[in-house]
Amino acid sequence: TGPCPSETSGTQSHFAMTDCPEESCWSAVVQQQDGESLSVSLCSPPNARIGRYRLTLETCTDYQGSSYQIGDFILLFNPWHPEDTVFMRDENKRREYVLSQDGLIFQGTCDYIYSIPWNFGQFEDEVLAICLKMLDITPNHLRDQNRDCSRRNDPVYIGRVVSAMVNCNDEDRGVLFGRWDNRYEDGMSPMAWIGSVDILKRWKNFGCQPVKYGQCWVFAAVACTVMRCLGIPSRVVTNYNSAHDTNANLTIDRYINERGEQERQSWDKIWNFHCWVESWMTRPDLGAGYDGWQVLDPTPQEKSEGVYCCGPAPVKAIKEGDMLLKYDIPFIFAEVNADVVYWVVQGDGMQKQSIRSSDVGKFISTKSIGRDSREDITHNYKYPEGSEEERAVFEKAEHQKKSVGEEDEGLHLRIKVSEGANKGSDFDVFAVVNNNTDEERVCRVTLCARATSHNGTLGPQCGLTDPVDIDIEPRAEKRVPLRILYEEYRDKLTQDNLIKVVALLNDHQTGDILVAVRDIYVENPPIKIRILGEPMQNRKLVAEISLVNPLDVPLNGCVFVVEGTGLTEGQLVKELEEPVEPQAEAKFRQDLMPRLSGLQKLMVDFESDQLTGVKGYRNVIIAPQPL
Repeated sequence: TGPCPSETSGTQSHFAMTDCPEESCWSAVVQQQDGESLSVSLCSPPNARIGRYRLTLETCTDYQGSSYQIGDFILLFNPWHPEDTVFMRDENKRREYVLSQDGLIFQGTCDYIYSIPWNFGQFEDEVLAICLKMLDITPNHLRDQNRDCSRRNDPVYIGRVVSAMVNCNDEDRGVLFGRWDNRYEDGMSPMAWIGSVDILKRWKNFGCQPVKYGQCWVFAAVACTVMRCLGIPSRVVTNYNSAHDTNANLTIDRYINERGEQERQSWDKIWNFHCWVESWMTRPDLGAGYDGWQVLDPTPQEKSEGVYCCGPAPVKAIKEGDMLLKYDIPFIFAEVNADVVYWVVQGDGMQKQSIRSSDVGKFISTKSIGRDSREDITHNYKYPEGSEEERAVFEKAEHQKKSVGEEDEGLHLRIKVSEGANKGSDFDVFAVVNNNTDEERVCRVTLCARATSHNGTLGPQCGLTDPVDIDIEPRAEKRVPLRILYEEYRDKLTQDNLIKVVALLNDHQTGDILVAVRDIYVENPPIKIRILGEPMQNRKLVAEISLVNPLDVPLNGCVFVVEGTGLTEGQLVKELEEPVEPQAEAKFRQDLMPRLSGLQKLMVDFESDQLTGVKGYRNVIIAPQPL
């Protein structure tokens, strides 16, 4: 295998046929001989390099020797083999994390978690060839082909290479161009993708030029496709309230004025969610205890050993605060553990620290095995808050946790959202103040709302209250409302559909300042999918797909994209000729020809000038074709 194979590099092997297979090295056994036809089975060792192999047969008689080029085969990692570095014991897990070609990716906010469907499509035509091509154009390969190919038996090395190659920030002909500024006219909006196959094929067809555009879940999903394609069990993980701690001090400082408005920009960010990949492998380079799930993050954030990649970092090491182990554990530890401290800049320029902080690293989520539900895996990354184990981990990580937990005494501030935060509608948010003392308290409350992006970048204001003075009876609760108007947020929302609400409370008795922050997801309308007829393999099937325009303006340039492994040949695109009027229904029927039997996912994306990134899916059980 590779352009310059050698036995010393483990990229070439020369072996005689034997009567029984040998699993510790390459071996060949004659299975059957029929006239001039010879059937031979090959056995590869568990530490064989993955990739495309050329097979040659040498024969010799007493008089002469001959050599025949038999052909090529591709060797992958094998999670079914107990000696393989990616061995996964549980068959249900292998089915989900290696064989499943579709899944769910969790988005939204920690207060409103929702999922989008994703077509990983790792076994679709051309995908394996594209993944191998990706390995063959990496800087490592171009610099030293022999060394690169010799390391392809190590999933740690492969994971690091894939993490770097899914983004293009190193000008390494990587797959995806990242963009977060809501300006995607010269490419595809990150919200519009519903699968990895289209992205990988575009990258190959355009001469390995980066595909525009990706954000964290797109980077993670494409990396998951590549890793599963190569035989490495992998899953996409979402971390809510994810810290991007650029100066590695495990503290994110936020500065706001007395009206709750952002006072100054910070390089440190809190993403309302962030996605990465976990891949399953052994870590012989780290010693005992660190095998299993490893974090790989292909979203370009910080450099690791001079390259925009991240991981693999053992999830166990993140939980234990083992900061010195490879790779990039301090950065990921901060993503799930950093403190957020709010500073209120007063009119005279004085800065006052809020006595409570936001939580980082909440509801860490992935798709459940065999079901379309969310599995919470936060416990894999963190010990329970306030526990002895958590304190020991922070001591090891040399971090004194600054944030204060919820207190029973004093005033307590939180933000509540009314039902119906739907695109096209007005809705209410409330600052809810609880007086947990036995005496009356007087305080001043302000609410401010601004459009925001999922990576924490703030946009224009779309709601603000004047400061309100309130008296609260002992052990009582009071609410201060803010109505958020569609006409105010309509032209200010990014395609993330997010509004950040900040509530500020001044306790006149103690002088304390409380801050509460909540990201609100403004919901898109649902896409409805009906299956007409009996779903059967290799028999025509019809899907009826519809969406109602909830806005008070027409939708122009409407496009539905339909995709599903085993249900469609690539993507099916339906462009509507007419605008969709307010409150009107867009509906069409799509013919399908299922190729695979079993449970399949039909996924739909809707794009228009006013509504973007609207997703829907339907599970379809395809009966096998009768014999």
